[in-house]
Amino acid sequence: MPGGSSGGSAAAVAARMSPAALGSDTGGSIRQPAAFCGVVGIKPTYGRVSRFGLVAYASSLDQIGTFARSVDDAALLLSAISGHDAKDSTSIAGTVDFLPKDLSGDIKGLRIGIPDEYFNGAAEETKKAVLDTVKELENRGATVHKISLSMTEYAIPAYYLIATAEASSNLSRFDGVRYGYRSPNVTKLEDLYKMTRSEGFGSEVKRRIILGTFALSSGYYDAYYLQALKARTLIINDFKSAFEKVDAIVSPVTTSTAFAIGEKASDPLDMYLSDILTISANLAAIPGLSVPVGKDAKGLPIGMQIMGTHFAEKTILNLAKTVESICGRCDAAI
Repeated sequence: MPGGSSGGSAAAVAARMSPAALGSDTGGSIRQPAAFCGVVGIKPTYGRVSRFGLVAYASSLDQIGTFARSVDDAALLLSAISGHDAKDSTSIAGTVDFLPKDLSGDIKGLRIGIPDEYFNGAAEETKKAVLDTVKELENRGATVHKISLSMTEYAIPAYYLIATAEASSNLSRFDGVRYGYRSPNVTKLEDLYKMTRSEGFGSEVKRRIILGTFALSSGYYDAYYLQALKARTLIINDFKSAFEKVDAIVSPVTTSTAFAIGEKASDPLDMYLSDILTISANLAAIPGLSVPVGKDAKGLPIGMQIMGTHFAEKTILNLAKTVESICGRCDAAI
């Protein structure tokens, strides 16, 4: 698998079909493909890049980011698409200070946090590749600190309630009249709605719409969706506390390297659990990236995740540039 959902972009960059590409990250859809394909992928702070033109899945989580074969290229493309857009009320006119010329690779004094919760359950090869790289970062002047992100266990249920609830609302626009695909040869309005959505959505999309509609339904809203929003606040506070102690948080991107095509298709829950290390960054609206740190015994790429506080793209890209100088650019690894 190239990862998902922006696996096509990651695969195109890895195969040198394109020097760089865009992707959208709602719960790890840039970082996971980047890790699986051995390229650099960054999800910026929510609001850094306008969402205008993006087909919304979960509006409070979606963010557009970039893929490239080097940190400099990913940073260059991200800087070009960053900034305020009057057509997206959530976009922010933040300072773009992460052009390649701004990334020195100097990490002396940088405080790196290592959360135990993000290493539990990770494959030994993945864990070793990340921790070996952290040791090298320490040799270059960074300081390493053990931290705890205790709310991590609640990220999966909170995410899949919030994301599916927002999806059930956003995807209602696909009605066959105003937006998207229209089923041909229908004679009644009700059939138009039913057939358009039956034919236009795949089984996984339908599953998520049903889950979201249920979570928002009368009698279940408080028990599910509202509780998920409260859990999200706890996760945000968890990161706020962590970033009072450290400048960046480092972990694996995924618990394992790329799995076989179809391997998890029959078990949606197992597939959802593969997002456990990436979704918290979306819930907290912080930037995160994946940078290659080696390969496993099968020759499959391993990615390191670097997360920073809001609008700390320069910090995490600069750290990723140092990682790149230790592990080599993905061009040399493929």
